[in-house]
Amino acid sequence: MNKQNLNMDNIFSEERYEEMISKLFLRFPSFQKDGATAYKPGIANMEFFGQLAGHPHRNYDIIHVAGTNGKGSVSNMLASVLSASGLKVGLYTSPHISDFRERMRIKDGNAPVRLISREEVWDFVMKWSDTFDHLDLSFFEITTMMALCWFADCGVDAVVLETGLGGRLDSTNIVVPALSVITNIGLDHCGMLGNTLAEIAFEKSGIIKPGVPVTVGESNPETDPVFERKVLYSNLNDPGFMGNRNRIMSLLAFADKTEPRLWERSAEILASMDLQGEYQSRNLRTVLAAADAFTKWQRPDDGVIADAIAHTAERMDFHGRWEKLCDEPYMICDIGHNAHGLKHNFSQLVSMREAGEVTDIIMVYGSVADKDAGSVLRIMPENMEIIFTQASGRRALPAGELLGMYERCCHEAGRAVGKVHCCGTVIEAMELAHGLAASMKAASPCSRPLIYIGGSTYVVSEAVAVNSKF
Repeated sequence: MNKQNLNMDNIFSEERYEEMISKLFLRFPSFQKDGATAYKPGIANMEFFGQLAGHPHRNYDIIHVAGTNGKGSVSNMLASVLSASGLKVGLYTSPHISDFRERMRIKDGNAPVRLISREEVWDFVMKWSDTFDHLDLSFFEITTMMALCWFADCGVDAVVLETGLGGRLDSTNIVVPALSVITNIGLDHCGMLGNTLAEIAFEKSGIIKPGVPVTVGESNPETDPVFERKVLYSNLNDPGFMGNRNRIMSLLAFADKTEPRLWERSAEILASMDLQGEYQSRNLRTVLAAADAFTKWQRPDDGVIADAIAHTAERMDFHGRWEKLCDEPYMICDIGHNAHGLKHNFSQLVSMREAGEVTDIIMVYGSVADKDAGSVLRIMPENMEIIFTQASGRRALPAGELLGMYERCCHEAGRAVGKVHCCGTVIEAMELAHGLAASMKAASPCSRPLIYIGGSTYVVSEAVAVNSKF
């Protein structure tokens, strides 16, 4: 993708920027666009690219975050906390909801979040376009190095860096962090990471580095030994530990086996958090334990930390996690996409109905083809309206296939299929959801239906864009 291939000179304009981004996304493999075929395990190209760029990631302290679920919430909470302490903090996450620039943000104290500008994106691509071709880089590799360079250019003090996929062979794993965080381990991306929790844990544990403390959010008998072995073997020959196993293992902390500072106020913090969802309790504990383990900062008063966590969504301009889109009709979206994460969302939906907070549930659900949708369909709550749909990308699982899979799951479980619908586009699904909610209100003015949108980042992204038109 050199300048000649782009068919443009290096003079920025909004029109040329949009053309460049389109070509960048289409020219290079992207997991969002291509799925598993875009996955390029290994970090040799990134290490070489980093060398060419002057190792920008060595200019600031890094918290490296991996895990199956909760990475985005944990990363944003940590960035909010660090920035509230007075640090200028870079944050790199994926995927994005609307604009890929959402993946890289800077939070400087209490100033508004800054995204990388279009001009800065343009300058980076113009400078390195020949390298993209030479190294045959993926879209994620390009955006990762773009973020690392931008953070260095902006003089950040610390960076919270979220892995894209796995850990050991992830593009972000060229860094040596000040702290490694692994949120939890569940069955996801099995075709690339392994078919057991232990195999997946092995890949995630790849972000563990010699001498670097590690916080694991959730312990599990199947995965704990994997992390323990990785920490032990990574540090066994370090002269600083002199083979002392107890000293080495002091680097490893399981959040749910500790009593991190401020955990005694967890109920108060959770009640005030703008990041909703029952699963945030687990993420909160991980964040508090990570804050205890991170030594590269001047820890502020506990009240500052609690407030920064409570207002993470507002402070970090963070979206898509049990986010209320509107009150009438009551509508929530969440990008959770695997059974490990969605079981908590489904449980919360049922609890809301049982408590009388809502009277009916309308679920708009879509999935990508390379996910284990069957595991999600088998745990979907009963007695609700389900609208199966599909996002516009080629990775989307056709809505008709989803419906057929759901019907088979119900027959196998011996339960009624219930009220189900099939819409070939997200806009059709949203029109139907709004129509069903209106009909419920007309039939019973006291009813309060809830529209839940989820299953895929891409479904949520399109639904958010469409919903503004209603």
